[in-house]
Amino acid sequence: MPVQTALPHWETTPDDLRAATREVKAAIRARIAASGRTVEEVFAVVQRGVEAEVADIEAARERGETVWPVIDYADIAAGTVSAADLAHLRRRGCLVVRGHFDREQALGWDREIVSYVERNAFFEQYRGPADDFFGSVASKPEIYPIYWSQPQMQARQSDRMAAVQAFLNGLWKHESEGVRWFDPRRDAMYPDRIRRRPPGATSGGLGAHLDPGTLDLWLTQAYQQAFRHLFDGSVEQYDPWDAAYRTAGPQYPGSTMCSAFRTFQGWTALSDMDHDQGVLHTVPIPGAMAWLMLRPLLPDVADDDMCGVTVNQAFPAGDERWHGPLLRALSGIPDVRAGDSVWWHCDMIHSVAPVTDQRGWGNVMYIPAAPWCPRNEAYSASVRAAFLTGSSPADFPEEHYERDWPGRFTVEQLNATGRRGLAIDG
Repeated sequence: MPVQTALPHWETTPDDLRAATREVKAAIRARIAASGRTVEEVFAVVQRGVEAEVADIEAARERGETVWPVIDYADIAAGTVSAADLAHLRRRGCLVVRGHFDREQALGWDREIVSYVERNAFFEQYRGPADDFFGSVASKPEIYPIYWSQPQMQARQSDRMAAVQAFLNGLWKHESEGVRWFDPRRDAMYPDRIRRRPPGATSGGLGAHLDPGTLDLWLTQAYQQAFRHLFDGSVEQYDPWDAAYRTAGPQYPGSTMCSAFRTFQGWTALSDMDHDQGVLHTVPIPGAMAWLMLRPLLPDVADDDMCGVTVNQAFPAGDERWHGPLLRALSGIPDVRAGDSVWWHCDMIHSVAPVTDQRGWGNVMYIPAAPWCPRNEAYSASVRAAFLTGSSPADFPEEHYERDWPGRFTVEQLNATGRRGLAIDG
């Protein structure tokens, strides 16, 4: 293969997004052509692989099988997850952990969150959604911009959470090219919000999208290196489980940004939820990211367009014109009980189904797997400051409801895992 010149890159958001898009698309096409293949040939490799996975998922559904892998927490803790279950998990890229926490503990956490917000007059103070990420969700409120309650922090720093996070991080290749990209045994604490959706709720759900970034996935040097095999014609070598170059690069700022590198997004159930009650769906094909990154290079997409991806909004993945075959694989979680946790690969297309007159509560707290790495260490400084002052973390709107709330989790209550996650002891 000939020596490659660097792709043009923009480490901060370019002033002219369309011009940058045209320039980088032309450069990627030229690099692929230099390998002796066309973009169409490279995309065809991806298309064959993805469509085979879609067919397998559709066949599993026809047989009445649960598409999502389900593994008991006890097997994770004991190191007794079977080779077959591990292979299934790597193939699907998503997981339900049964019994991650005791059901009664999770239900107690749910009650405690209600007590925390009510005694601090949250509903009287609530000013409405401060961003439009969940703008299609019609509840008042459904997403609580609360970060530092006792239940959230107890779950984040628990040994049971650390065990699952380490297990999931371990699915990734975290050392390559002489670099240790992240520490799979140490998680950076990434505080996120709470969802409480009441019985009888009607919600529009969330359309198919993904969250690792937007135009920065094509335009920044670190991500160009992370997706190097997609952009240089060696697509067969692309590995969606390889963390190389993902753990230090920037992300363009915006209302939907995540400053951390997450191996898996996740939430812990605080109520029982049936599979047909407006639940999470994914396209359980980790390699589908190759489709999403290469599809804009085909000639039916305008040169200044990345299939609708732009800054300051979630990466859209629901347009039938470009991603129709992928959407056939959208698969919802099975029934979950309070205390179960749900996880999906950070690059995975996901959505939340709409629901009318929901049966039962739909309550979760969002806790991902975000292993210690340069990118997460950099973000930890702002997380630590937010924790100490009860502020909203930097990735989220500046609402700061909890600054003066009695009963929020304090530094004296941190255990060793919590202190490490916040880098309080270095």
